[in-house]
Amino acid sequence: MTRNVTILADVQNVYYTTRQAFGKGFDYNKFWAQVTMNRQVESAFAYAIDRGDEKQKQFQNILRAIGFQVKLKPYIQRADGSAKGDWDVGITIDAMTSESDDIVLVSGDGDFDLLVKHLKSKGKHVDVYGVESLTARSLMLEASEFVPINDSLLLGA
Repeated sequence: MTRNVTILADVQNVYYTTRQAFGKGFDYNKFWAQVTMNRQVESAFAYAIDRGDEKQKQFQNILRAIGFQVKLKPYIQRADGSAKGDWDVGITIDAMTSESDDIVLVSGDGDFDLLVKHLKSKGKHVDVYGVESLTARSLMLEASEFVPINDSLLLGA
């Protein structure tokens, strides 16, 4: 029996962690092929910050061509120079309202450990993909399965 899946990709988190750990980008095509094998995609969301530049728009179009619905928030520069723009609440709402058997979360953000625990209590299988050295231990422990992002899921590998 084919299981259905909802895919939730925290684009900013995976971008910065793969760059920091490996100096390379995440290969969304390889990832998609891996997580959709023997699964029917119910929904797939890529959560990103919109800076409005052309290179970013091209990347968002690539994500759409793969099969993601791209959700954007405006980039906000605070007066003190810091930036705001995370999707934690949006990702959480989409995960909790999903009717899929499986949830795939691409993020190393430890704030999601409570979400993963809740989803599992509702009978969902939750795979978490993250850069192992930069993923919160609590999130790895809560996941039904933690899948480390390594060379096999990076561009140019």
